[in-house]
Amino acid sequence: MNDILIVSNYYPPEKGAAANRIEQLALKLHQNKYKVTVLCPLGNYPKGELFPEYKGKFSITEKLQNITVKRLWIYPSVSKNIFKRTLSVLSFASVLFFCLLTKKTPNKVVVQSPPLLLSFVSVLVLSLMGKKIILNVSDLWPLAAIELKALKKDSFSHHISLFFEQFIYSRASLIFGQSNEIITHIHSIFPEKECHLYRNFPDHQTAAIDLKSSENEPIKVFYAGLLGVAQGVFELCQKVELENLNIELHIFGDGAEKSQIEELIYNNPQNKIFFHGMLERKALHEKLHSFDIAIIPLRTRIYGSVPSKIFEYGALGFPVLYFGGGEGETIVREFNLGWVATVGNFESLNASLIEISKTGKESIQTMKKRVFDSATDNFNLDFQIKNLINKGVF
Repeated sequence: MNDILIVSNYYPPEKGAAANRIEQLALKLHQNKYKVTVLCPLGNYPKGELFPEYKGKFSITEKLQNITVKRLWIYPSVSKNIFKRTLSVLSFASVLFFCLLTKKTPNKVVVQSPPLLLSFVSVLVLSLMGKKIILNVSDLWPLAAIELKALKKDSFSHHISLFFEQFIYSRASLIFGQSNEIITHIHSIFPEKECHLYRNFPDHQTAAIDLKSSENEPIKVFYAGLLGVAQGVFELCQKVELENLNIELHIFGDGAEKSQIEELIYNNPQNKIFFHGMLERKALHEKLHSFDIAIIPLRTRIYGSVPSKIFEYGALGFPVLYFGGGEGETIVREFNLGWVATVGNFESLNASLIEISKTGKESIQTMKKRVFDSATDNFNLDFQIKNLINKGVF
């Protein structure tokens, strides 16, 4: 059995697309006869505090669904204070550095990027040890940080980040990019670098789930995920216009904007927006059986980013209302998955909601089967992994 190590800043029971992405990769490699170990921090995301089962521990090794998970110490924080956030990243990066340097490591290692500092530390040590490094790039940093205004262009931090970025691309044996834009960007810096498209497909349902709702109920549009700066869900709740439409908006999740969203909903009950908090993935999918359409927003168009929710909700049979721009728009249109509103343009979004209201629940119910079939044919994780294995990338 081939040994392979995955280095990631996130892994379940943590929430979010990043943790789910790495878990699916680990499980699929195991199913294809790889012995998989994941190296990650003690569980703390998205709240920025250690989960109860990890408090008081410096490190712990677990066995989760036949995957060996080694968790290392971190000073957790999701504070807006830049000092605390930097300290958090440096804490895990330091422990990770010495772990990779002193512990026995398989010859093949998948390194998740971003976070950029952690991928830099990993690639630095692993390249010195002569390991095969498979760099899995899910977002383009520091470019995305500039677009999100989290980093100032041409600042000292920006130049350091550019150095980290170019270093990890240059030292990686090969690179996975979750979008064609990511691969185009990497080839603009290193034209000869071996790159492969690796979409964040979910482990697909074998049969369509029973998505049915009463004709007498309003159309239920939902958002489920992180409530952070990049998603802009608070602004969405402020500017969406549902008063004269047969539509409700339901929010599931947790994150930095949670308290603002709860306060807005409490003070404006007439807005037809409902907040349900964070649910476990299985419980969430059960809850969503009576819902109709998934909304996928981004505050701004982020070059290279393709929200994994497009693939996840397609695989569940939900039409989507996509409000994020970029390559995601192309995917929604190409595979006929739902509606597209111009990113950042709430007039366009509200026009799409009017169109959805006029479409009616009966037509939306018919769309669900078509979306599921399209996702089944085009978003297949098993096929993607086997194709990469056949190419010898692992």
